[in-house]
Amino acid sequence: MTGTDVLLVEHPSDDIVVLRLNRPQVRNALNIDVRLRLAAEIARYGADSTTRCLIITGSDTVFAAGADITEMAGAGPVEVMARNVQQYYRAIMDCPKPVIAAVEGFALGGGLELALCADIIVVGEGAKMGLPEVKLGILAGGGGTQKLARLVGLKRAMLLLLTGRMFGATEAVAMGVASEAVPAGQALPRALELARDIAAMPPISVAQIKEIVNAGVNAPLDTALMLERKAFQLQFATSDQKEGMNAFLEKRKATYQGK
Repeated sequence: MTGTDVLLVEHPSDDIVVLRLNRPQVRNALNIDVRLRLAAEIARYGADSTTRCLIITGSDTVFAAGADITEMAGAGPVEVMARNVQQYYRAIMDCPKPVIAAVEGFALGGGLELALCADIIVVGEGAKMGLPEVKLGILAGGGGTQKLARLVGLKRAMLLLLTGRMFGATEAVAMGVASEAVPAGQALPRALELARDIAAMPPISVAQIKEIVNAGVNAPLDTALMLERKAFQLQFATSDQKEGMNAFLEKRKATYQGK
């Protein structure tokens, strides 16, 4: 494990990286330092050929309670524009490797927006999620309004955004905000199980799946199907495709090298 005062980098295996938010004194509030370091580590391991999956998590009681209000309270619009916190979310969304968010406790405001940047979200029972920015005289500005509406539908998103109401793990899964709910305290262990499963898959196929799903979900269906068709055809230029199919025919476990 290596660490900083705000972010811990853990290596449960050579091909999985856990990035743990570490500001317990402020419930992991997201300040610029956290955002910069998280984006930098995501970029670093996203470009690392040995890394197959990344996990973002917090503590057993809080994922991230939101943005650091002390940095925002007295800011003007030009300062907020120059700060451009949205760029750090984009760095996570653009990571070519799968990213899993393991959420326990509070994931509010910017904390939920951070989780929504992940490809898979595992939530522990007892988690409390929401976008309560309206209660502070602002609105979710890190993609929350748009992502939530696309995930849960316009009417339910309006209800949650206009009231700032929190919701739990079961509702998050039912709405499509989270991938699955697990007993409290088991979000990270479950995320590690999923990461190990993903790490055993062919890296090129995994990267292509992530890319075409994210690119195609808001594209016209014909365009999305074209992206899928081209990505499918590309797999047959890889050694991993030959290994996977030969292993299936030979009834053995495949070993993928990302080639």
